[in-house]
Amino acid sequence: MSAADYAANECLESILMDARPDYGWLSEESRDDLRRLETPCAFVVDPIDGTRGFLGGHKSWVVSVAVVSQNRPVAGVLVAPALGDIYSAYKGGPALLNGAPIVTSIADGEADDTALELCLPASLADRFEPAFLERLRRASYIPSLAYRLALVAEGRLDGTLVRPNSHDWDLAAADIILSAAGASLVDVQGQPLSYNRASVRHGTLFAGNSGLVGTLLRQFGPLPQS
Repeated sequence: MSAADYAANECLESILMDARPDYGWLSEESRDDLRRLETPCAFVVDPIDGTRGFLGGHKSWVVSVAVVSQNRPVAGVLVAPALGDIYSAYKGGPALLNGAPIVTSIADGEADDTALELCLPASLADRFEPAFLERLRRASYIPSLAYRLALVAEGRLDGTLVRPNSHDWDLAAADIILSAAGASLVDVQGQPLSYNRASVRHGTLFAGNSGLVGTLLRQFGPLPQS
């Protein structure tokens, strides 16, 4: 982490918790206070998602803020200062990029000749059969997971897979933006994610429209037995 992460975290916590002192707080840069489990709502924050990119001078990093209620995000904002972009959504509303509605790609992966633009971590690529991999256009690595998911919501990527060990703060804001754009973020059982629990880590995840996610789940090889 960097000094910028901690400074951004302090600023966000001061502003948000002053405005909603009855909310819980969960941030990558704060010591976890499990009193958040007892609050009706909680802020879930990553002050800088994509710190390595930020430190390396890349533009694809975001500030991620979500409000979670009953273990699901009900509002989310991703701010990409270096790009001048703001993604946002709230429960029941549209997904927006700089105030304009966005929708996810409609590619479902069923047609054998369909080329799919996926961000696919190398560690997960070998779970697919070679014939399916040949249909994929592998997007370049994106340091910020939240921004990668925002690109799926925007339709600039058809979908993405997420390696195990992501956390609530990486995902919650992007999750509701994906949902409002017509996409979904699910686990290997095809289930939506649950947030603001005692454990905030997640396993392998899939993002895209429901048809594509279904295709990816069917094509993905079985997980190793523990």
